[in-house]
Formats: sequence, structure tokens, C-alpha cells
Amino acid sequence: MPPGKGLHQVSPGFEAEALASLDSLYRAALRLTRVPADAEDLVQDTYLKAFRAAESFEPGTNLRAWLFTILHNTARNRARDRARDTVSVDSEIVDRAAELPPPGGAIETPETRLMRETLAPELQAALDELPEAFREAVWLRDVEEFSYAEIAGMLSIPLGTVMSRISRGRRLLFQRLNHLRPVGVVEG
Repeated sequence: MPPGKGLHQVSPGFEAEALASLDSLYRAALRLTRVPADAEDLVQDTYLKAFRAAESFEPGTNLRAWLFTILHNTARNRARDRARDTVSVDSEIVDRAAELPPPGGAIETPETRLMRETLAPELQAALDELPEAFREAVWLRDVEEFSYAEIAGMLSIPLGTVMSRISRGRRLLFQRLNHLRPVGVVEG
């Protein structure tokens, strides 16, 4: 089948390597959006952009980092676009909605279930409470295991800023989780 409009034929190797990052891209997208459907849309847009621009990828470089850069840039652009959207609020509808019981819960995907079961609830809550800039940097470094330089490229920030955000994010996590440490355990 010929490629669709705007899509180029990609090598099977490129396709296989790109699709191997699907789960980690989804986890990062879920961290950024906090809504499974939005995370799925973000990953889909990321792959669409990656496959459209496959000819600009330099073989021999880190495809996974390239995909994460596309993901973060797309998320940043979406956030900026949402900030521009005008919001009209009907206070009567808001009041009625506030009186309704909370929904029965979001649809759980295998990925969200894995993350919920993998991370202790205390760690998950502490990560979720981090400011977004720190959460993003700590997640990319400590969970996705990207280098500082790769994270700097993905987020379009200086290397020193990445190092600072990771350090401060880890410190905040430590402070929030310190009460869980068994009595008698000493730092160091």
C-alpha cells in the first residue's frame, strides 16, 4: 500500500526501533498529561510527526531520544495552544456538576495499572506532587534513564538547568518520603 499524504516510506529497521519505544513514550506522555486519552493522542501525534520526518533522522544517533524530543515539543505546543483558548464558564452548570458524585473512576489501561502497581503509593503521590519541571526531569533521568545531555536536548534547556531540576526534584522527593524511613536508619 502506498504511504498516505505527507507520509514517506520508512525502513523496517526505523519502524521497528521507533515502535519499540511505544511503552516508554506512553508513560512519559501520561506523566505530562495525567489523562490516559490525552496521553494516547500525544503519542499518536508524536509517531505521526516522527514518521513524516523520518528522512531527517540521522541514522546512528539515538532514535529514542529523538522521539522523546518530539513528544515533549508536541506537549509543550499543545499546552501553549490550550492556554490561548478562550474559556467560557456557565456558573450554573459548574454548580450542578459540583453537586454530582465523582465519576466511578477512569478507565484503567495496562500501562496505568503497571505504573500504579510498580510504584509504591507514597512514591507515586510524591512524584505527582512535584512541580512539573522537576517531575519531568526526574522522570526522564531516573525512570527512562536518559542522560543529562539527552534531557537537555529534549526539553530545550541548558544542561545546568537539567542538573539543577533533577537535584532539586530528588531533594523534594526525599523530603516528602523521609517519614517512611525505618527508625534507626541513618543517611549516608
